[in-house]
Amino acid sequence: MVSSRVIRNLKKEFRQSGLAKLGLALVVLILLTAVFAPFIAPHNPTDQQLDQSELPPIGFSETSERTSSQMVDGEIQTVTEEVEVTADPDHVFGTDGLGRDMFSRVVYGARTSLVVGVLGTVLAASIGVPVGLLAGYHRGRVDDALMRIADVSLAFPSLVLAVALIGLWGRAAVNVPDPFVVAGLAPEMPESFVLPITVVIVVGLVNWVWFARVARGEALSLRGQEYVKASRALGADDNTIILRHVLPNAITPIIVLGTVQVAAIILLESSLSFLGFSGTTLSWGFDIAQGRDYVSSGQWWIASIPGLAIMLSVIGINLLGDWLRDALDPGIEGEGGAA
Repeated sequence: MVSSRVIRNLKKEFRQSGLAKLGLALVVLILLTAVFAPFIAPHNPTDQQLDQSELPPIGFSETSERTSSQMVDGEIQTVTEEVEVTADPDHVFGTDGLGRDMFSRVVYGARTSLVVGVLGTVLAASIGVPVGLLAGYHRGRVDDALMRIADVSLAFPSLVLAVALIGLWGRAAVNVPDPFVVAGLAPEMPESFVLPITVVIVVGLVNWVWFARVARGEALSLRGQEYVKASRALGADDNTIILRHVLPNAITPIIVLGTVQVAAIILLESSLSFLGFSGTTLSWGFDIAQGRDYVSSGQWWIASIPGLAIMLSVIGINLLGDWLRDALDPGIEGEGGAA
């Protein structure tokens, strides 16, 4: 149960920090966008309309060269002319090279990034926290063995290790039915979205070590506390002490780390999607990869708009993490305390 002191600290830091308000607003916006994507997206994100390809966003226009064959003096000749392409109100963020609505794709891409970020963080914490608590509490050979495994994991860059694991296991994905579409509330939208299971597992295995290190540090400092010694003297076994006394008192930095890891995993998932390892095409990283070939020809929005969505998501989650850190651990001075 959350104590009244923690609630007071959360409210105090939130009132004092404008960055906390901004972070929470961004996170809530992304969350609502991901959940209610079928109602927010104006078009099916997978529908192709080649006659409306490469339309610029609202407020922009683009001059492009169009090549056509025309009859000139009885001969067929290739004619190149400059054509000004203007924005279409039906496509606020423009369209990509296949005529798919960019706003709809950004909205549905939020689902993939957010779900992978949250599930990957939960998996990483489920592995790393028990490992860290056991290592820090027992110390000795147990600590040495578990932390050497963690050191080996840290020796490899996260992206390289993730690509290697996906190459080893292959790309597995699950089609998750969209409840709103299944219920007939948004029949024109995709009936399901693709959850890249392999990516979720891989990002969890790549990032568990950070939770293990934090949990180990907390366990090392808590194992010598008087209430732990008293519990041991009363005959409590090690597992009971860890679950009832060590874990509850170590949960604060773990929660703060979890928020930061969601942002880090969103970046990692986007990188894997950019490289083609995600297993889904409704992903911000995938759209950036598709749009990079159009940047040189002037269609900057195809890659820039998904990149902006990633940036805002990561900033919002990190600001939220800073707020939680300042509120849950008042000993750490941050932006919230200085505002």
